[in-house]
Amino acid sequence: MGKPHPIELRSRVVAFVDEGHSNREASRHFRVSPRFVNNLMKLKAQTGSLEPRRQGHGFGGGKLAAYSDFVRARVEESGDLTLDELCVALEGRGVSVHRSNVARLLHRLGLSHKKNTAGQRDAARRHP
Repeated sequence: MGKPHPIELRSRVVAFVDEGHSNREASRHFRVSPRFVNNLMKLKAQTGSLEPRRQGHGFGGGKLAAYSDFVRARVEESGDLTLDELCVALEGRGVSVHRSNVARLLHRLGLSHKKNTAGQRDAARRHP
């Protein structure tokens, strides 16, 4: 993601528009996109501030964050669970998730679900 425009530029653009110039004129004058000027004026009207909004996803860990202890206990109790079996176990607790979400949770928890038939992790295969 790109960096937000500096507050100095933001305040100059808003002052230019407040003087009676159009948003398009301001975008040409300051060499920024018309969308930036439109969004900036909306932000000023809604919040009264020129501070840029936070970029990216918020914090919280998703809908599986509350079930991380449950998933960790299930994996430690029965190490050869598949992602689909974990999905079914979570479904029994009222959470409908895709197996990719469960895989990301296992990765965040530092757990592995890839096992071989002996119950040990497979070694990395290297091509000669």
